[in-house]
Amino acid sequence: MHFALTDEQRDLAAAVRGLVTRRAAKTDLRAAIDSPSGYDTELWSALCEQIGVAALAIPEEYGGAGFSLFETHVVLEELGASLTPSPLLGSGVLAAQALLAADAPELLLEIAAGEVVALAWADGAGRHRTDGSDVVASGGVLNGTATLVLDGAQASHLLVVAMADGRPALFQTDATAEATPAVDQTLRFAKTEFRDTPATLLAADFTEALPRLHAIAAIACTALQVGGAQSCLDRTVAHLKEREQFGRPLGSFQALKHRVADMLVQVETARSISWAAGFAAGNGTDLVQQAAYAKSWCSEAFSTVAAETVQLHGGIAITWEHDAQLYFKRAHALAQLFGDAREHRARLLARGRAVPA
Repeated sequence: MHFALTDEQRDLAAAVRGLVTRRAAKTDLRAAIDSPSGYDTELWSALCEQIGVAALAIPEEYGGAGFSLFETHVVLEELGASLTPSPLLGSGVLAAQALLAADAPELLLEIAAGEVVALAWADGAGRHRTDGSDVVASGGVLNGTATLVLDGAQASHLLVVAMADGRPALFQTDATAEATPAVDQTLRFAKTEFRDTPATLLAADFTEALPRLHAIAAIACTALQVGGAQSCLDRTVAHLKEREQFGRPLGSFQALKHRVADMLVQVETARSISWAAGFAAGNGTDLVQQAAYAKSWCSEAFSTVAAETVQLHGGIAITWEHDAQLYFKRAHALAQLFGDAREHRARLLARGRAVPA
């Protein structure tokens, strides 16, 4: 089996990469982070209007492009390589897939056009549980707290996973979310307090949808992780070729060559397992198992590669001016989001599957 990107998927990746690179010449990463929205709104509009990144996995009958989640996976890997902050993970993946699972397509056209819709799901400990949330619905109102709401402060609409009659359900509400700080400044989280907040029921029983939604989100994270790991490797190789010590490039030292070779193995294996999971997300086969394999492996691979990037760059890598520290923070943030490696390995053990070493 020849498992590789199609010509169209490679063109999609190149188009995203080119647009991000051109825009970075005008508004760089730090300027985007410091903006009121936390991301470059003009770049996001261009990505949606010129390439249609938010519409890729939305069916055509709902105003989308009618492709699969794997095409979104390709885009996320490119955005992960440049650490480009965008609402694609929170709105284009998480919220859109929640609406599709609930058979509530009313907001999908807005998401496809680039409008930001957020999903409030994580509990007070920051866990996206597959059995519900800390929010309770009763009598048409919501009470409780949701944390780690991706792009919640920038969202035009808010979806909520809440417990109703003892089981998880999906609601829509006009409540607002308050931005909360994060170690990784390229990810924008928010917290929402519900106090007798009116809400509209979208799906009365969301029990079966939650494990699949959790798996899709975890797989999407692996695309960002692979993109970030590849960029760390590329930057490290370039640095070792340029930086000299004792009159010769650092990259000529055998011990450093071995470390870079180990980084390459981490990146390539992570990409393979991430693509396999992305393909499963697009085809719906063995989704939870594939997500567990990919998220546990890619989380540790990216963390390892990012740590090696800092080490091999030396002291400059921990300065604010250098991007290595941004990749290091992104690696550790994504390692926790939608389940850490230990949690996903526990899922594999519960299903009687081998755990990756």
